[in-house]
Amino acid sequence: MAASFRTVRKNTIIIAEEIGEGDYGFRVTPDTRTVGQTLVHIARVCEIQEQVHGAKLTTLAGFDFMGFIGPIIADEQAPRTKEQHLVLLRESGDRFSKWLEGLSDEFLGERVTMPPGMTPPTKSRFEMILGVKEHEMHHRGQLMVMQRMLGGVPHLTREFQARMATMAAAAKQ
Repeated sequence: MAASFRTVRKNTIIIAEEIGEGDYGFRVTPDTRTVGQTLVHIARVCEIQEQVHGAKLTTLAGFDFMGFIGPIIADEQAPRTKEQHLVLLRESGDRFSKWLEGLSDEFLGERVTMPPGMTPPTKSRFEMILGVKEHEMHHRGQLMVMQRMLGGVPHLTREFQARMATMAAAAKQ
């Protein structure tokens, strides 16, 4: 899981590097995050899982989610340079990956009770922690659309196009 997360974070960092610093304030609509805010959100949201599972909580009933996420949302608004965004992404990614490496299969298999009314009523720690990667990929998809809107072509698209061109050229021979 740590290696897989590192790959996802590496690809997020490449997009963050490719988007110009002057475009970090770009947002698709007035009620969406900017490029920079999205990067901070990605970098910091893993802290929720670190908190829940680091404390070995077995239920989220009574967990003060808004008290925890509120400061993260506020931090998204703080002004940062592009380099500060990149440092935040790298440091949080390294910290989270190292934390993941220390988790046992037994621990990841434990069930955590969700707050009343949530479906499913319980999740494994593995499923919850895997959600960090899924969440990042969701927001990275948003960043890729933003990069396109800013006139860029995401690196994963360029790599795919190059593979397709190589295969097409080989098929012609």
